[in-house]
Amino acid sequence: MSSTSAPNQGSPGGAPRHLGWTLTLLALAQLLYGLDLNIVFVALPEIGQELGFPGQTQQLVVSAYVVFAGGFLLFGGRAADLLGRRRMFVLALAMYAVSSLAGGLAPSPEVIVVARAVQGIAGALLLPSTLSLINTLFEEGPKRNRALAVWGGAGASGLTIGALLGGVLTENFGWPSVFFVNVPFGALVALCALFVIPRDPARTERRKFDFPGSLTVTGGATLLVFALVEGPERGWGDGLVVGAFALAVVLLALFAVAESRSSDPLMPFRLFKNRNLTVGMLVTFLYMATFGVLPYFLTVLMQSVHGYSALQTGLGFLIPSLAIATGTQLGERFAGRTGTRTTLVIGFVVGIAGTVGLAFGFDAGASYAVLVPGLIVSGVGQGIVWTAMWIAAATGTAPQEQGVANGIASTALNIGNAIGLAIFTVIAEIGTDGKAGRALKAAQADGEFLVVMLTAAGMAVGLLVTLALKRQPSPTAVPTPGSEEEGALAAR
Repeated sequence: MSSTSAPNQGSPGGAPRHLGWTLTLLALAQLLYGLDLNIVFVALPEIGQELGFPGQTQQLVVSAYVVFAGGFLLFGGRAADLLGRRRMFVLALAMYAVSSLAGGLAPSPEVIVVARAVQGIAGALLLPSTLSLINTLFEEGPKRNRALAVWGGAGASGLTIGALLGGVLTENFGWPSVFFVNVPFGALVALCALFVIPRDPARTERRKFDFPGSLTVTGGATLLVFALVEGPERGWGDGLVVGAFALAVVLLALFAVAESRSSDPLMPFRLFKNRNLTVGMLVTFLYMATFGVLPYFLTVLMQSVHGYSALQTGLGFLIPSLAIATGTQLGERFAGRTGTRTTLVIGFVVGIAGTVGLAFGFDAGASYAVLVPGLIVSGVGQGIVWTAMWIAAATGTAPQEQGVANGIASTALNIGNAIGLAIFTVIAEIGTDGKAGRALKAAQADGEFLVVMLTAAGMAVGLLVTLALKRQPSPTAVPTPGSEEEGALAAR
């Protein structure tokens, strides 16, 4: 049996046994991935104070994760396709657990940065394997959409729950607890996966790993994200940043050449003929460059401008977490009734309106209550887009290429986050030089108001991109079980 028949493993009825439990584990893994993106934000001051991190380098704790998660995603997608999705899923969770233990026990800045880098690589292996398991175990159409909504609800909520949990843990148990929480979590999910998730099918076809492509794209993407993350901190003219950009361009050019000559390329360029994947990739990029940067600026507003404690900041993320979770479930319902294109349009329209409203809460004299309406509406829109964009990216790709397709979309997600933060942190700091006290807080709030308005403009670009998707004649006109190949032809 080849890998294309994976959706029919496990039971005579054509669906794997324990499919509900499998989805639960995949959702928990995605929650872990989302948590780790933001859980250390509110703990950074304590980490810096205890380990002797200078203020300007504390961001390395965050950026080390982002850089390596973004750089290794295509490699992770290929590994899932060739080495086995369950194998990579379990390996990634084990790496999360071990690196988190090392991070919590870190005696120095260097150790904690390395631990976060390993966590990033684990995330790059985890995300494509999780997505490809969903997209091969659940048939394309309503069942897959429902599974993506559950998975998406966990992941999107994790982006904000991370700040909530980070605040609660830091306030009560100290900064190491934001690392230690991953150890039993990751280990337990990995152990359960061995008993619940269907075994990887035996490989009957010989496929190459494409090491030239893997090495060049991993190195190029990692250096690109590094340059984008470090540019605002070091300065865009810094020799290390410029050198990273230049080497990234060279490696990515070599990757393009290697792929054009490979008989079994890591990233087949023909995949981009699938309009759903191409649009989904662009939307994931814009999503993380806009919606995805809001938690960072909310954290800065609450801690730096309003002086909230770590616990208060974390609790401030409870409302958007619930709103996002609600939006992900609405996204699945809308996709089933109106199609992916219309669902994305609805999500972006709601998100734009909510984000514009949210901007008016970015004022040094405004209370948290002023933020609440915008947090709710923007969060619902964010959740709708999150679910629908993964449905779009997964539609029409053959099962044996789901890993690399998901790696493509996930790479766009991480690079979007790096570029968004690189640009918007520079904009937010305009006008803050030479100011202190209330004047500095007012300038920070003004800069962040402009940033939030610009993210709304970026969402409008995302809205325009979604219009490139084909209209679906009827939400009931979905492929029958096992018809992924027909879906791929229809999408192209």
